[in-house]
Amino acid sequence: MVVSADAAAANSAVTGGPGAVNSSLNAVPATRRKLSGRYALSDFTVERTLGTGSFGRVHLVRSRHNMRFYAVKVLRKEQVVRMKQVEHTNSERAVLEVVRHPFLVNLWGTFSDPTFLFMVMDFVPGGELFTLLRKSQRFPHPVAKFYAAEVALAIDYLHQNGFVYRDLKPENILLAADGHLKITDFGFAKYVPDVTWTLCGTPDYLAPEIVSSKGYNKSVDWWALGVLLFEMLAGHPPFFTEDGNPIKLYEKIIQCKVRYPPYFEPAAKDLLKNLLTADLSKRFGNLHRGSKDIFGHLWFAEVDWDRLYRREIPAPYLPTVATDGDASQFERYPENDLAEYNMHDLPDMYGGLFPDF
Repeated sequence: MVVSADAAAANSAVTGGPGAVNSSLNAVPATRRKLSGRYALSDFTVERTLGTGSFGRVHLVRSRHNMRFYAVKVLRKEQVVRMKQVEHTNSERAVLEVVRHPFLVNLWGTFSDPTFLFMVMDFVPGGELFTLLRKSQRFPHPVAKFYAAEVALAIDYLHQNGFVYRDLKPENILLAADGHLKITDFGFAKYVPDVTWTLCGTPDYLAPEIVSSKGYNKSVDWWALGVLLFEMLAGHPPFFTEDGNPIKLYEKIIQCKVRYPPYFEPAAKDLLKNLLTADLSKRFGNLHRGSKDIFGHLWFAEVDWDRLYRREIPAPYLPTVATDGDASQFERYPENDLAEYNMHDLPDMYGGLFPDF
């Protein structure tokens, strides 16, 4: 199914009342949970691979105890070390250990063996928002508004708890069976009370201050929300190059000259201009009212934020999910030899680098 304007109009994606953001709803304080050593691979049956990366893969698994389905992220320690991702891997675990939010993927537990790290997470069966967007080409304004609003609540929650996300993009947004969002992949997330300098993220979504190698704060996530919203409405990001040259791309980002398609609603264009600005003294989310400038913007006027947080507003698109463990919304990948996950007699060369797993 592809999102159509008719479907969006019929759904009236995020209407419900004039509700302003109830900060108490979205500010459930993060508390550290005991997650290590709760599981072993023998607790699960591995069903199939959901995705692969440069130093690991994600499997769909089923618990032998409660019969529920989960996604297990498996990272090869040697690869993590070789690609200098130790800090990011430990940071991802540390962030997910404390956050709980309706629009963030949940981490249930972690464990390790001499060769691998394992993270047991929610299985989110609807696939990536990226896939839906490519099939749809672009979203009608009500649909983009629904998704942008849920992302904004999740980002604001992370910021309230001191975390910057730094990797917002359609590939990292999954659709639950009920059509609501779950942000995943916290490898670049980090506790940042004030300023950080690390260069990381996806090129199309990098804020000018990151590209310029300046210190930056959490407002880079609000810039990225602007990029995401633009891409949902236009079908392409605001800054891109035909040949994929990153230097040219970074020059465009620093110049910050955005061409808005004529079909953009005036209010949407106004919100985007206030997010996609290199001037931090003018960027929404970075001013004295913080995220209230975003939640209170005219384009979001009809959003009932409390009901949205509680997932009481129907989503504009329901993914085709036949059963609990239906992974048909994910691409097929060659399966690996699961026997390599059971070589417990090998020496643990890198265990000291991942003490919390």
